[in-house]
Amino acid sequence: MREQLKLSILCAGAFVVALFGLPLCNYFFPEAMARRVGGFTISWLILGVLFFPYVWIIAYVFIKKSIALENAEARVVLESAPDANPTSKSSASSE
Repeated sequence: MREQLKLSILCAGAFVVALFGLPLCNYFFPEAMARRVGGFTISWLILGVLFFPYVWIIAYVFIKKSIALENAEARVVLESAPDANPTSKSSASSE
């Protein structure tokens, strides 16, 4: 459970960096953010082109790692169970 919390906090932190990073860069570095690259200012390039792939990457990493954590936890639960198939004993003993 702690690993899932750590993953959630890291992914949320990465999103918050993107969410607040662009306005802060515009505020503190207006000259740099006003430079043109490929017909766009850097600010619009980040907002219009790079923001959504960045969010998709965060979501992809979160989902993949979350599924891996869930599978690992399920494996631990199944290995710690004294009998993985409880119905086989009850049906065998009733005959």
